[in-house]
Formats: sequence, structure tokens, C-alpha cells
Amino acid sequence: MSDRRGTRTMSPVLLGVDDGGWLPVTAGESGAAVFRSADATRYAKCVPAADAADLKAERDRVTWLSEQGVPGPRVLDWQFGDAGGCLVTSAVPGIPADQVPAEDLRGAWQRIADAVRRLHEAPVSRCPFRWGLDAMVAVARDVVARDAVNPEFLPVDQQRTPAAELLDRLSRQVSQRREQEAADLVVCHGDLCLPNIILDPRTLDVSGFIDLGRLGLADRYADLALLLANARETWPDEEQARSADVAFAERYGIALDHDRLRFYLHLDPLTWG
Repeated sequence: MSDRRGTRTMSPVLLGVDDGGWLPVTAGESGAAVFRSADATRYAKCVPAADAADLKAERDRVTWLSEQGVPGPRVLDWQFGDAGGCLVTSAVPGIPADQVPAEDLRGAWQRIADAVRRLHEAPVSRCPFRWGLDAMVAVARDVVARDAVNPEFLPVDQQRTPAAELLDRLSRQVSQRREQEAADLVVCHGDLCLPNIILDPRTLDVSGFIDLGRLGLADRYADLALLLANARETWPDEEQARSADVAFAERYGIALDHDRLRFYLHLDPLTWG
């Protein structure tokens, strides 16, 4: 889900950022080169010039969300030149939610539901960004046309099915899902998986959301589908997974539509490539 492409070949210092003793961050799969400062208070994301427009858009999203009172990183520096772009943000203190034991994640689960609800309650009328259904489908068509879908991102039962066929199945539902989105538009994270939710390991409060490159207006189920599916990988058994889904929905304040969850869960893997 988060940070899924390529290799890291760039440096913040080469792109004009101060020498903070930058250390490469090797986790993740992004085409960006990501670094952490020696004092662990800052992160730098560096991209070649061809990708700088996307990174600039992420910068704008980080800035906007911080102005809405939703916890997350703050923009500290932005550098752009012929060699590429580099975005420096403050670190969000804590530990990614995918790195805590299952019992701690369960302890934080209601707080995560509260934090997601607050994110989704950010003012739609003030949000200048979109990551809606039409944008997702357009990206998926491009990824599928380039034969760039990574089968490992697909559900196991879909990994032997041609990506074009998977997209065709989803395309038949687009009209219905577009109507649902119009009636239920919220500010979505866009890649709401556990690694992008940072927890305070002492209190299990949500310290903030990170990796905001896809933040924008969308159907809330685009977020909920990823989060609930990703969390199921943490729970020891199916009964606990179902119980966690119910607990989240009750705390968030929604009766889950499992068809919509399934649609967005199957669309998301086609948008990375």
C-alpha cells in the first residue's frame, strides 16, 4: 500500500538541504529516496526532477492537513532544481501501527477509529485536493496498460487473473460507486494502512498520519477498505478480525457496506505501478 516503487539513489545534501547526518530509510518500496536525520526529528524525501511535481503536491497536502488540526508532519523545507526535488518534514513521534503487537493494536483500535473519523470530518469545502474514484480508475488503467501491476499486492485468489480482467470487473461497478462517492465524500488519507498511522507506544494514542501523497476528497470506503484489510493481517484469527471490524465500525459510527469495502480493496492494488 504505502511506498511501493523502485530504488533510492539521491541525497538531501546533493539537492541543497543542510547536512543533518542523513541516514537512508530502507523500509518501504517507493521510487523516492527517503532519509532520516541523525537526531531522528526530520525526514527528507528526494525524487528526480521528473517526479518533483508529485512531491510538490505532497508538500501542499502536508501543509493543508496540518492547518486543519489533524496530527501529522509539518513541512520544514522544500528544495527544487535541475537534479530533482527534496521535501523535508518533521518526524511524527512514535511507532507505526504495524510494528506494535496485536494486543497493543487492539488497545489502540478505538483511538485509531476516533482519529480516522476526525480526519474524515476535515472540511470538504476547504479541501483543494482529490483522490476520488475517477482519479483512481484513471491511474489503474494506466498501470494495467503498462503491465505494471505487482501481483504480490493482489489478493491471493486474484494473483493468477490478468490485471485487465480484474479492472474490467471493477469498471462495471464504477457508475454505482460514483453515485455512492458523491453522497459520501470526505477528506481521505488515500493510503490508510497501518504503517501510515503513528502511535505513541506508551499511551497508544495516535500521534499522527504520515505519507500524505494521495490525500484528497474520496469515498470514505477508499480508506476504510485498506485499513481494515491491513489490520486483519495482525489479528491472530478470523474471529478476532471480525470482532475488530465490528468494534471499529461501532466506534467510527458506521454500518459497514462490505460490497464497497471489497470494491476499493480490489481497486487499490491496480493503482500502484
